[in-house]
Amino acid sequence: MTPKGAASLEERITGSLVGAAVGDALGGPVEGYTPEQITERHAGRVHGIVGPWNGDAWRTARPIAPYHKGDGHVTDDTLMTHALVRVYATVRDHLDAYAVAEHLVPDLMGNPRWIPELEAEALPLQRIFLAEKWLVARLHYGHVDPREAGTGNIVNCGAAMYMAPVGLVNAANPAGAYAEALDIAGAHQSSYGREAAGVFAAAVAAACVPGATPASVIDTCLALAKDGTRAAIETVCEVAARYTNFESALGPLREAVAPYDTVGPDYRSPSLGARRPSRLHTIEELPIALGMLVLSGGDYGHAVLGSVNYGRDCDSIATMSGALAGALGSEIPRDWAKTVAEASRLDLETPAKSLTEVTREIFERDVHRRRTHETAYTVLADRR
Repeated sequence: MTPKGAASLEERITGSLVGAAVGDALGGPVEGYTPEQITERHAGRVHGIVGPWNGDAWRTARPIAPYHKGDGHVTDDTLMTHALVRVYATVRDHLDAYAVAEHLVPDLMGNPRWIPELEAEALPLQRIFLAEKWLVARLHYGHVDPREAGTGNIVNCGAAMYMAPVGLVNAANPAGAYAEALDIAGAHQSSYGREAAGVFAAAVAAACVPGATPASVIDTCLALAKDGTRAAIETVCEVAARYTNFESALGPLREAVAPYDTVGPDYRSPSLGARRPSRLHTIEELPIALGMLVLSGGDYGHAVLGSVNYGRDCDSIATMSGALAGALGSEIPRDWAKTVAEASRLDLETPAKSLTEVTREIFERDVHRRRTHETAYTVLADRR
């Protein structure tokens, strides 16, 4: 791997997308549990790929979620991320909420794919969570204006978890990534769920800036984020900066984000105020992922394992921290990536190659559009 500051566009895109998928797969089997429960179940912290929480009973132990989480299987975070990459590969330009309706939704409901957690070929629609099924109900069946379709959905990390491609297409342009992700996410989420999608995309774009560091990524997030999302990121990252290992930081990070989190202390039994629109609150996943990036110094393994052992919605947290560390250029353990690719029956690098090609095309279009604007403006400005 080349030095972080000299990493190429393709290296950063590959690192981010592979890093997100591997983080997702590592976090899946312990999603929804506390650090203490994880330690008890696994006789210590998780240090790599582990099997399903309920062993061979994974199909029936939790009937509402009959998924084979573990053994290197990616979850819906990666399924949605790769689906968004395919939309970019089709449109080959910046996306908006209408692209979600015209391309993402038909992909989810019309193209069977191998679903690792179902151990079968199925429609992605048959695996994604209810908050993502909302896209199909509202856009395909309800014919809602795509820009407003996210209103009324539960407010969670559903849109943010797959926004890494937006940040990568806008590599080194965080403000552009933020605006594009907000537009795209309007079809899926509202309030602080939509805001988190914008800020996460901006963070990924900021991580692609040559010479970027965790501190520069956080500064970018704070410059763009609004309301409770901004306050939570600032508070969590201030706490994270006091630590250099996740073990001692797990409790303090949860305490720092708790006042901004609507879900409450029991992740599997959300409070009555959970997931409702608010200007004061945030999704938990993004601030914690950023905190893990800070305390790890941008090291991929440390950031992802911290995210995994945090518990709660740790597959999404590890997806985000993995995407960010990978974009910064931190090396992803090859054995993890190999196992995840083989277990999930996914080529993790082909989506990155596709997105790199599309990103270059979009940049050329952006340059042309910018120069056209500059020429027109110069003519206007010179007329007196």
